[in-house]
Amino acid sequence: MSSAQATLDTAKLNLEFTKVRSLVDGVAAIATAQIGDLVGPTTLLTTVSQVDPIRAYFSLSEREYLLVAPQINRGTASKGLWDAGGNELRLQLADGSEYPRDGVFVAADRQIDPRTGTIRISAAFPNPSHILRPGQYGRVRATTQVMERALLVPQRAVSELQGATQLRIVDADSKVRVVNVTLGPRVGSRWIVSRGLEPGTRVVVDAPQLQDNTSVTTQPYTDADVTAAPPSVSTSAPAEKN
Repeated sequence: MSSAQATLDTAKLNLEFTKVRSLVDGVAAIATAQIGDLVGPTTLLTTVSQVDPIRAYFSLSEREYLLVAPQINRGTASKGLWDAGGNELRLQLADGSEYPRDGVFVAADRQIDPRTGTIRISAAFPNPSHILRPGQYGRVRATTQVMERALLVPQRAVSELQGATQLRIVDADSKVRVVNVTLGPRVGSRWIVSRGLEPGTRVVVDAPQLQDNTSVTTQPYTDADVTAAPPSVSTSAPAEKN
């Protein structure tokens, strides 16, 4: 009797082994084994990925990292983006649309990659509808710094000479002067000028061949006019404030 009971218990246990349960909740990949296949303890049946929340990995340049390093090191970045000021992480998907849920900072890698000069950042995004999947591409956006009354100039107006960053400006006598400036971050197709430029200064956008004390006739700068302006005419405009 006891032998028969042991045989029954063994059969029940073996039957339980035919049911495979995932240890985590998530999305399962297409099964690699089909009904009727002979499988064993080491057979890979499928892969399950946890997707809610889902991790997003992106890189910050060393310069961008230094702007947010104090918040990361103090541990306040997990409250929102880098602080509790509502600067959440936003995700732009491959089709150009914006993911409707904000993400939060999770962790920063231990070192700057010497090959790329960037540091890897991990963020988490809520994903209850499972729209986001592992391996998907997107762009993470966030406000890392707010600059009041910043001066911006078009990228084409900036030139470099022997390691110095220069702008060509037009003085009150309509003559060109070359000035050295210090640039801040880039915003779209424009540079923030952090030092060396006064508000209201007229900046030459096109005509890098102009030298000091060259008399010029200026016209207002617009994106459409830049490509249409003749090479002999310098297109200029006041430095912008943001």
